[in-house]
Amino acid sequence: MTQITIWHNPRCSKSRQALSFLQERDIDAEVVKYLDVSHSEQEIKKLLDMLGISARELMRTKEAVYKELGLKNVEDEDKLIKAMVENPKLIERPIVIKGDKAVIARPLERVLEII
Repeated sequence: MTQITIWHNPRCSKSRQALSFLQERDIDAEVVKYLDVSHSEQEIKKLLDMLGISARELMRTKEAVYKELGLKNVEDEDKLIKAMVENPKLIERPIVIKGDKAVIARPLERVLEII
């Protein structure tokens, strides 16, 4: 069976709901507290490929740091990825990964797409 991983922020209600969703289905998932773990630009690029989205689509555009860094008008994917590496709070959550597929679990039911 392919391992399931969840990029989790315990302070986020949506992230807690996604983890509970998995646990209620007896799905053992590796929990990665992504705010506490450094991720490389390569890891973020791989995640974007698994999600099938752009860097901007992975970003929490309402975070204060997004505005502070002036990212609204940045079009360069590498610069946006670097901003997420340096400021993981910018990364949308929760993210559930299985094999070479991933989903942002918003809405929560999106988890069903890969489990």
